[in-house]
Amino acid sequence: MKKLLRVSAWLAIGAGVVLVAGGVWGICFTYRNVSAEKITTPADARISGAPVLGPLTLKSQADIIREHTLKTTGGKTFAEMSRDDASRDIWITATTLITALNLGILTYVFSSLVVLLGLISIWTGIVFGALSRRNNW
Repeated sequence: MKKLLRVSAWLAIGAGVVLVAGGVWGICFTYRNVSAEKITTPADARISGAPVLGPLTLKSQADIIREHTLKTTGGKTFAEMSRDDASRDIWITATTLITALNLGILTYVFSSLVVLLGLISIWTGIVFGALSRRNNW
């Protein structure tokens, strides 16, 4: 039983380290790519005049793009317009931008979850290691 706990401890710690490293890499990768675009939220956004770097400013920028697009199209979404409406091109561009911004948010969330799972795995490995050292087994 001690050997099983020891091996499990090392596997859990190893997996945890890999998960934490991968999650941190994902957060850094997203941050670098988003910051390289040098986007600043407009004055009428929920978070105004801020550089778009993290999940909150990504959401603020996506929301204001949608709001501006709705104002431009008279409140109509892409699906509500006729096929020959020239404003459909505006919606295609807006949808592309909003989707990219939302993907950045999801990347931050997923990477943070991976870091959390990695930390839980490391903690589990530490507990298994402590249990393997007990004399009662």
